[in-house]
Amino acid sequence: MKKRRQGSKNFGYYAVLVLVSLLTTSILLGAGSTSTVPKGYKLIWSDEFKQAPGTAPDLKKWAYTLQKDNQDEVEVYTTSPQNASIVADPQALDGSALRIQALKDSKGAYTSARIVTKDKFSFQYGYVECRAKLPYGQGMWPAFWTLGTDIDKVSWPKCGEVDIMEAIGKEPAINHGSIHGPGYTGEKLGNSYTLPNGVLFKDAYHTFAMEWAPQRIKFFVDGNLYANFTPKDLPAGGKWAFEHPFYMILQLALGGGWSGNPDETTKFPQSLMVDYVRVYQLSK
Repeated sequence: MKKRRQGSKNFGYYAVLVLVSLLTTSILLGAGSTSTVPKGYKLIWSDEFKQAPGTAPDLKKWAYTLQKDNQDEVEVYTTSPQNASIVADPQALDGSALRIQALKDSKGAYTSARIVTKDKFSFQYGYVECRAKLPYGQGMWPAFWTLGTDIDKVSWPKCGEVDIMEAIGKEPAINHGSIHGPGYTGEKLGNSYTLPNGVLFKDAYHTFAMEWAPQRIKFFVDGNLYANFTPKDLPAGGKWAFEHPFYMILQLALGGGWSGNPDETTKFPQSLMVDYVRVYQLSK
């Protein structure tokens, strides 16, 4: 009996150690970063990035754009597979992901990629989710965001902008969610989410999501609600610009006043890895 009791204590001790180890591993690998879609939503569009490694993003769903939105950015956007292609990644749910890669050449010039669903897919209201692993280091500026489809007619910011995932590499554990529109372009209406326990967005995949309904936009990281905006939150004179269709953008920018330019501490290449992008709407 004495030996059995001792063995039972040892078993309990080692079981606790194993449990702690599993919990720690789960945190490091982004536990909770799988889909957390609210009840009542059905999938209407997705890209799981399952094409063969080395191939381009699906051009039936995405288009390349070489346009910069911030003239202080230092990268050149390209259509090269070196900057955007499907790659194998064992951390991705299906073993493959989209890699948007920032490179620095021998002359010190930077290249990256930006893809959009403009003129291919747009939506009004719903739950939008991207599972991604982010770059790190001075000068990195990854983003998953949306713009109103009427941008060419009414221009920015009247078209509206929603930033679902926006981060800067020098703050590798923080994500920002924000909205922009007429009357609140200088000061962003936004909030941030910081990963707990010293975990960084570069180490594992996490989900970044927006739930968009009439007169309301909510932001989530790994299912955690961290921002909730309505027209009541707008400054005086501001106009709610989120009652029409929007399209999506994925990009990895470099430089600019917020992120700062890459410097001697920045390691290259850097990658924004995207496991999937999914759009859901409420079932009717």
